[in-house]
Amino acid sequence: MCYNSETNGALLDVIHTGPGGIEMTDRRYIQIPGSKTHELPPLLVHPADYAQPQGEDLASTMLGEAEDMLPPTDAAEDLVEQRRFELALQLTEQYKGLLSHWLWGDSILEWIRQCEITFESEATLRSLLHPDVWPHASRASFVNLLVEKDVPTHGVALERAVGLRLTFRQPPPIDCFSSQFLFYLNSTVANTAYQTWSHLVPDASTLLPPDRFHFEVLSIEN
Repeated sequence: MCYNSETNGALLDVIHTGPGGIEMTDRRYIQIPGSKTHELPPLLVHPADYAQPQGEDLASTMLGEAEDMLPPTDAAEDLVEQRRFELALQLTEQYKGLLSHWLWGDSILEWIRQCEITFESEATLRSLLHPDVWPHASRASFVNLLVEKDVPTHGVALERAVGLRLTFRQPPPIDCFSSQFLFYLNSTVANTAYQTWSHLVPDASTLLPPDRFHFEVLSIEN
């Protein structure tokens, strides 16, 4: 069970009740005057193959990287070749996942820019993003809004997606990545970038109430 309780004038604290009683959370929502549901621009998302060069065989590109990962062995040559190809396929899937995240991150940052324009054009919303007004929301509040709206991402982690876009201005080609980055480092790098960006505004816990906003998520095909 969940309900909202007004506190501190312009903030709403969410209170959850359960078997252990009442528990205050750290999720604080800006109180927006009136009851209007505000329409935000649509979030336009490209498919994962949008940034992939046409005709490029990604698995073949990663065969050399896969070979470097294989330890010395006395196994038969055909078995070694099969393992090398399977590793190349795994690296390719990791790269496609990275591309999907980057494209989502690129779409989200552009959507946030469009949302900021919308906020500036509406008197009710104009002050909510101004750093000289308290409380105010950060750009990361829009990412939280997507999460709380349960936007279907098909396995894409939104914070990681934004972090990757903050790290790379353009989607790097597959041969720029080592196997260590694709398997182990890309999540860490992306999450660190997102956490740094999201805390540029000190009061990062101030959120936009999801019930006061509406928008559509549209897939843009090639």
